[in-house]
This record gives sequence, structure tokens and C-alpha cells, in this order.
Amino acid sequence: MLVSQLLNTGFPSLNIADKAGFALQLMDDYDVLHLPVLSEEKFVGLIAKEDLLDAEETDTHLSSPELLQPFSVKNEEHFLSALKLISVHELSLLPVVNDQLELVGVVLTKELIKAVSLFLGIEEKGAVIVLETDKRNFSFGELSRLVETNDSYITQLNTYTEAGTGLVIITLKINKVEVSDIVATFQRYDYVVRYYFGEEEYANELKENYNHLISYLNM
Repeated sequence: MLVSQLLNTGFPSLNIADKAGFALQLMDDYDVLHLPVLSEEKFVGLIAKEDLLDAEETDTHLSSPELLQPFSVKNEEHFLSALKLISVHELSLLPVVNDQLELVGVVLTKELIKAVSLFLGIEEKGAVIVLETDKRNFSFGELSRLVETNDSYITQLNTYTEAGTGLVIITLKINKVEVSDIVATFQRYDYVVRYYFGEEEYANELKENYNHLISYLNM
């Protein structure tokens, strides 16, 4: 999915000559914490509500360099580029510009969340299994093969490296809701199953083992 597919052209922009009070009122009217700022029809930066609250007392204009943040994306970029900027900088929206730095619209955070939901296949029926493994042992081919041996297939796979341990954390979405057989297969092949979730009631071996341990310790 490209940024252009999430483009919202109905949001206002600010002029660099505007004052903080006007910008704050506009943010309140549109229920956002950020707005793009233009100078001679060119994007010059993104301004945040929290930075404007102090500026309002001094009647500061939006041209102050310390107020402007240079965050934007292009229409043709993948929406994950927008997600990274919005997540890292905690933005309520992100300006979208063309090669001439003309503002063509914005990406709203709430619309981006919907896109992430679609991207992750959250609405699709199925179970989720979370595994951990060493980087050297990670193989998409093997994971797929082990799932397929149980007459199922992977509909979504995401990974990240855990900072504290260096382990690869693998989140799998499976096309069926009862996956205890797949979990057992992963365990036979020495994958650590952190947890799993389905839409039906079934026994979670990991939880049972934990409960047995707690019961033993309380004896």
C-alpha cells in the first residue's frame, strides 16, 4: 500500500506568517496535535501543539526555526515509511509533499492504524502463534513446511529482533483457529512457543504447565 492510497486532502495548512494563537485554534477545530506550515506555497515544516503553547505567550510567529520539524513523505513511498515517522516522532498526522515540496495532503494517524490492521490481516479468521529462535535458525521455508504438514498455511508473518536477548521473535497468523497440533509440531522441532491465541476454546499447554508449577510451589 502506498502513501497516495491514504492521502487526505481535506486538512488545512498554516502560513509561516500565522501566529501561534491561530494555529492552536485550528488544531482544536480539527482535533489534531500537528499541522503543516507553508511559505510561498512550499512546505517548510511540521508544527506541534505542545511547542506552540509556550510560543503563544510570546506572540511568536511560526517562522521560528525551533518550532518547525522537517517530517514529510512522498506520495509514491510505501505506507510503512509514514508509519515509521509517525511512530518515532509521535505525530497525529504526517504531511505528504511532491518533488517541488508542494503540500498535496496529509496522512492521519487514525487512518494509518486502519491500514496497518489491513496489512496485518487482523480481520482475517485464524489463530496467532508467537515463536522465538536464534537468528541462525530462522527459516521461513521450514516454518511454512511445518505448518503445511498440519494441513494449514501461514497467512501473515512478522518478525523483530528482541533487544535484550538478540532472539528473533516470530509472529505467525494461521488460517485456522485450532492450532494445538501446529504448536506441538513447533515444539518437537525445538522452537520455543511463547504463546498462542485462537478463536475457539482449546487447551494451552504452556499455560497448563505454568499453572502446575505454581500449584507445586504453593504446596
